[in-house]
Amino acid sequence: MLGARIIVGIVGLWLLLGGQTAWAHHVLGRPAYIWNEDSRTPPAILVETLIGRYSVNMMVYPAFPKAGEESRIKLYATHLESHQPFDGPIQFFVRDDHWFGDWFGDTRREALGTQLPTDTIYRQIVVFNEEAYYIVTAEFTADGEPYTIEMPIRIGEHRQVWPLVLTVGVIGGVLGGAALKKRRRSRSAAA
Repeated sequence: MLGARIIVGIVGLWLLLGGQTAWAHHVLGRPAYIWNEDSRTPPAILVETLIGRYSVNMMVYPAFPKAGEESRIKLYATHLESHQPFDGPIQFFVRDDHWFGDWFGDTRREALGTQLPTDTIYRQIVVFNEEAYYIVTAEFTADGEPYTIEMPIRIGEHRQVWPLVLTVGVIGGVLGGAALKKRRRSRSAAA
């Protein structure tokens, strides 16, 4: 009887303490749909890279970009040795992200603009007209060397078709292989 009370007490305490994180999140947190780039919001994607003599951070806002709505690209580049921010012009481009686009000559890209830094941050505003996968490219030249940074971005809702196709393919392959194996066994047993 005492053992049952101890177990009920431990389970009850565990249930009470487990709910504390949900209460704290509700009190302290803000829903993501009210955030924008001026508040503490995560970007849709963040690329941090070391390229040549520069460290580059590139990001896209808002957290869930939609077709027909304004998106903002931000870039910050600093020299690795001097830690001075890059202050020359940066060109921004966008192109569709196709699996085999580069192989078949589909390399069309659209120039978004050339920007100078404002408070050491490069800002580019863009409106994507269609829901799709895109590659955003930033290009600049420093000390006579060209630099190119590419960042993939999804605009609109993410439709997961490939996991379904992969699952059906794997199940079909397993069933087909089992049927062939069974057929071969029955032929060899008959012979």
